[in-house]
Amino acid sequence: MDAVSVLPVVEQPTTPRGREHIGTAAYRALTGCHPADAVIDDDFGFDGHVLASILAVAAMEDGAVAGRAGLAAADLASLLAQRFPAACGMGVAWCGQDADADDDEVAMVRDLLLAHRSSEGDTGRWLAAMIARRAMEPNHLWEDLGLRDRSELSRLLSRHFAPIASRNTQNMRWKRFFYRALCESDGFVMCTTPVCTECRDFDLCFGDESGESRMADRRREASLQVVVSATAASPSRSPE
Repeated sequence: MDAVSVLPVVEQPTTPRGREHIGTAAYRALTGCHPADAVIDDDFGFDGHVLASILAVAAMEDGAVAGRAGLAAADLASLLAQRFPAACGMGVAWCGQDADADDDEVAMVRDLLLAHRSSEGDTGRWLAAMIARRAMEPNHLWEDLGLRDRSELSRLLSRHFAPIASRNTQNMRWKRFFYRALCESDGFVMCTTPVCTECRDFDLCFGDESGESRMADRRREASLQVVVSATAASPSRSPE
């Protein structure tokens, strides 16, 4: 079975659970494992997990995966060839028409990250574009990158964009931190008060970022459903 055949690329399901299944199927097609089983002990494995997570969560949404992930078709093809060669066939289905030009907001976040790269090679460049595009989505940034928790996002930024990541000394939410950095680079002050703890928007900048991954592990529930279905289908036995 090839990588394309495991993905329902023609029809997008309308239920959250159906979209979740597309995400986990896409991740498995790219990496060969379920997101919960990703091995991220070394940097190479971690980068692969991050890239696969972003592509998989983009596959859960309407529109071409390349555009939802923030990549031009050529960059998506290059990413698949370098990191997931067994899944290169998915590039055709995932590209659609080439992505529209980035809007100003996406471009600003991408350029901010590119200006603070701390890794060599294509991965940091891809990630700058992908993070900038996914930052436009409404959830916590780690959720809209398809990651398992906020710590994975912090590790990603510290690895590939260390100069700016190291400036977030107060553990501000990453989206808010990016916009604060953009304002400061242009000579503006985003904050209404000089001390964060006195600001009425404190919870927006520093509030809790816990939550459930958009590709949360449902395998135990699915296994239970299989057992229940099998039990219901089996013929009943007479009491002994």
